[in-house]
Amino acid sequence: MNQETATHTAATAPEKQARSKYSCVACGGEAVWNPAKQKLICAFCGTEAPMPKESEAMPGIQSTDIVEHDLVAALRDMQGESRGWARATRMIKCRQCQAISVFDASKQAKSCEFCGASAIVDYDESGDVIRPEAILPIQVSEPQARDRIRSWYGKLWWAPNALKKRAMTDTVKGVYLPYWTFDALVDARWQAEAGYYYYVTETYYDNGEQKTRQAQRVRWEYASGSLNHFFDDTLVCGSKGVHQGLLRNIEPFPTTEKGTGALKPYDPAYVSGWTVERYQIDLIAAAKASRERMMDDTRALCSRQVPGDTQRNLQVNANFSRQTFKHILAPVWLMTYVYSSKDYQVIINAVTGKIDGEYPKSWIKITLAVIAVLIVIFVVLGGMGGSRHR
Repeated sequence: MNQETATHTAATAPEKQARSKYSCVACGGEAVWNPAKQKLICAFCGTEAPMPKESEAMPGIQSTDIVEHDLVAALRDMQGESRGWARATRMIKCRQCQAISVFDASKQAKSCEFCGASAIVDYDESGDVIRPEAILPIQVSEPQARDRIRSWYGKLWWAPNALKKRAMTDTVKGVYLPYWTFDALVDARWQAEAGYYYYVTETYYDNGEQKTRQAQRVRWEYASGSLNHFFDDTLVCGSKGVHQGLLRNIEPFPTTEKGTGALKPYDPAYVSGWTVERYQIDLIAAAKASRERMMDDTRALCSRQVPGDTQRNLQVNANFSRQTFKHILAPVWLMTYVYSSKDYQVIINAVTGKIDGEYPKSWIKITLAVIAVLIVIFVVLGGMGGSRHR
């Protein structure tokens, strides 16, 4: 493939998508969740249906509350009713990008939803997976996502013209990504050396002439203090199917907000028609990552309390309590494409609309830009040289 052509992964996409399914109440066809109408809509006859009741969506689960699970107890033993997907599912794992997709047991998949590779195999750990506790409803519709991608492409000056003209939005698909959220109360004690600036007048010589100037000095004093802070929903992504750098640039997801876009108790109807990725960063690894992040934030908060103009030798002793967690699903719009035999991803936060992506650079444009800069430098230097000879 040359540099001015692009291949869509849609060309190798499966005829039947790897995703959860809800049946239409009228014709039995597949009903897909519509974020704009907040209803399930049949793709065949157009029949609209409300979200099924909790008891219908997940038999045996009565509570509609979002539960924060005790982290310490969960690391010892997660109860059986908190595992599984509350419905018959099947998993596949991509051998290329390692993503694990969860979909209806009756569906078949021929390629990976994340990178388009056909090297997929069945993955059998459905009984061991910790079920999502909550889900963020989609707020950005598919047409809005396509418009955002076109606008984003239009601003990419370094991208090849062929890529920008095509604006490959036909490969956009909705994906629910696994996230862990962690809460904790930290009680920290800190000590450090606080530095206070002061100035003295010093004498120096410049070409034999004595002069004076103000020189900065630091007076160091011992300082200590305490911090009491509650971490609410520290997010750790459990995905390996989406490039991590892109995810960080479209976060955060509004897990602590109230209203329309707030977290809802997990219901399979919300993911009808969408691919769901099974977490690959498990609870133990995610808990470790969240603790490291909380510790970094705790240290930063303590550092802000140190008085003076500067500081050194900050030491923090932190104790964490009231540690809880939950597994949630967060929606994104994902576009994967291949250009010059290399995979690229564009991703949109389907709640906030924030977008980021990868794209190839046009070496022709880069070369022309370098030549233009060199010409400008040559002209400027030539003009300066001519003025000196006048």
